[in-house]
Amino acid sequence: MIGANGQLGSDICAAFAAQGAEVLPLTHADVEIASEHSVRSVLGTLSPGLVVNTAAMHNVERCEENPAAAFAVNATGACHLARFAAHSRCALLHISTDYVFDGAHREPYVEDDPPLPLNVYGNSKLAGELMVRTIAPRHFVLRVSGLYGRNPCRAKGGLNFVERMLQLAAEREEVRVVDDEFLTPTSTAEVAHQVVVLAATSHYDLYHATAEGSCSWLEFAREIFRVAGVTTRLEAARPGEFPAKVPRPKYSILENRALKRQGLNVFRDWRVGLREYLAARTAAAQLTGQAVAD
Repeated sequence: MIGANGQLGSDICAAFAAQGAEVLPLTHADVEIASEHSVRSVLGTLSPGLVVNTAAMHNVERCEENPAAAFAVNATGACHLARFAAHSRCALLHISTDYVFDGAHREPYVEDDPPLPLNVYGNSKLAGELMVRTIAPRHFVLRVSGLYGRNPCRAKGGLNFVERMLQLAAEREEVRVVDDEFLTPTSTAEVAHQVVVLAATSHYDLYHATAEGSCSWLEFAREIFRVAGVTTRLEAARPGEFPAKVPRPKYSILENRALKRQGLNVFRDWRVGLREYLAARTAAAQLTGQAVAD
């Protein structure tokens, strides 16, 4: 498991461990996927049956500022893993992104829709997809979108969107969120469950892997506030109030068509994942408070 300490990687490790699988968690300190020598020397001693890669350079602004670094990790790094998988005859499960699309489609993207990234991050991830799909015969490539999870997301300052909204609600009398960008919020716990189910098969392919349904960022925030019992005023942002430094797709909704065709889709409506996330968050806070009190 590469990227084991990340927002998604940590949940994937936990999901495999819960199934009794032997999990070997690797972080950036253990292996540098941009170095083929590092990949071969580290993975070669482990003889894995499956390599799961969640490692990526996914801070969109930093990718735009340093394309060489973005491609070194997201594209060349994926190539190194694919070569290892092909040589070792193991399976490779590689995580990609909705940012391979430009967001102009205005109906859910399926796996066969032509990609057209708007930025360096999307282009580097698309290049990585192609490396994996053309080099590693036994591959699963999963495009995900709108992720949030319990483990901190380093690329977003340690706060996912849910945590950021709750923080702002505690600090301000009013929170403003854009209502012209659309996504499918997806918990990393649900993606991890899907990864375990898919990895147990030999249906190697490209897959979209997101929760069911969709919403705007404003609607997502409204549901967060509703479930969490937050009463802070929530309003739509004014046009141009939060100008993007880098072009991003305004429509990032994916349809899990390939998973459904294989009868493997385990995702539920995005609201279910959000409720479970917030419930687990509340339970963890109560346990922490009790431990402190004790």
